[in-house]
Amino acid sequence: MMPTLPAAPRILLIKTSSMGDVIHNLPVVSDLLLHFPAARIDWVVEESFADIPRLHPGVGDILTVAFRRWKKHLFSLATWREMGKARAMLAARQYDGVLDTQGLIKSALIVRYAKGKKIGHAADSAREPLAARAYDTRFSIPKHLHAVERNRLLAAAAFGYDLSESKPDYGLALPVRENSDSVVFLTASSLDDKLWPETRWINLGRALAMKGLTVLLPAGSPEERRRATRIASQIPGAQSVPPMRLTDLATLLANARFAVGVDTGLSHLAAAVGVPTLVLHTVTDPERTGVFCRQWHQNLGGKNQSPDVQAALTALAPLLPSATSP
Repeated sequence: MMPTLPAAPRILLIKTSSMGDVIHNLPVVSDLLLHFPAARIDWVVEESFADIPRLHPGVGDILTVAFRRWKKHLFSLATWREMGKARAMLAARQYDGVLDTQGLIKSALIVRYAKGKKIGHAADSAREPLAARAYDTRFSIPKHLHAVERNRLLAAAAFGYDLSESKPDYGLALPVRENSDSVVFLTASSLDDKLWPETRWINLGRALAMKGLTVLLPAGSPEERRRATRIASQIPGAQSVPPMRLTDLATLLANARFAVGVDTGLSHLAAAVGVPTLVLHTVTDPERTGVFCRQWHQNLGGKNQSPDVQAALTALAPLLPSATSP
C-alpha cells in the first residue's frame, strides 16, 4: 500500500521509449495533477524523445537516458561515464513515489537507482516479468487493454485515486489557427510492413486536393524524404515538409484540419495534440495500440487488413469541406 501522500508530492515517472509509448503516458500526468494539483512530476525518458514530455506543462524536470546509444558503444569509457552521471542524477533526488509504467528490465534498472517508494506492474502484468522484482509495490493490470488505459489504471492504483470513467487528457496546449485547409500525411514507419502503398497515398491525396485541401508530408530520414517527395510530386498542391523538431511538428499537426497516418508514433502525437486523426493499420492490432483520445479519431485495418482508399475517404467524410475546388 502507498503511504499517505503529502499535499505536494514529488513523483517520478519512468517511461523511456518508444515514441508512441511515451505519448501514451502523457494522460498519467494530467490524472495526477487532477488529484494532486500541487504535485511535482519529473520524468525519465530516452534522450531522443525528451521533446514529448516537454509538451505537457505539468511535467517538471526531464531526466534523460540514452540506452539506444549506450548499447551501441557499451565498451566505451565515455558510455560508462554517462551511465554513472545518470545514476548519480537519480540518486540525488528524493521522491514520494517512483512509478514505472514501462515494465521492462531496462526501466527496472532505472528504478533501482531512484530514491522513493518503487511502484510498477506485477510479474503477470509487466511486459518483461523479471522487471517486477525491482518494485516495492506491484499491481496487476489486464494486458488486453489499450496502452493508455493500462498506464492510467496503474497510476490510479499506485496513488489511490479513482478514474471514475474520466477520458484521457494528454494535456497538450498548442496555438491553433481557425479554418485550416491543410492535411498532414504521416507516411513513414521504421517497419516496412506498416507502410501503406504509395499509390494509395497518391489517390487519397488527389481526392482531398479536389476538395480544396493542401496535403503536407513531413519526413525525417533521407529515405522518408524521398518517399514523401515522390508522393507529393503526384498530388496537386502537395508539399514535402523538411525535417523538424518534434515540438515544431506538434504545432504543424495541431494546425491541420486532420491527419492521416500509418501506425507510427507521429500518428499518436497527432491525436495527442488534438487534431482529428485517421490511422491506417496493416499488421498491428488497433484495440491495443491504435489511436486513443477524446476527440474524433478512427483506426482502420488491422492484422493483415490493409484498408483501401475508398475506406479511408468514407471514414474522413465528416471532416471534408462540402465544396469542391475548380
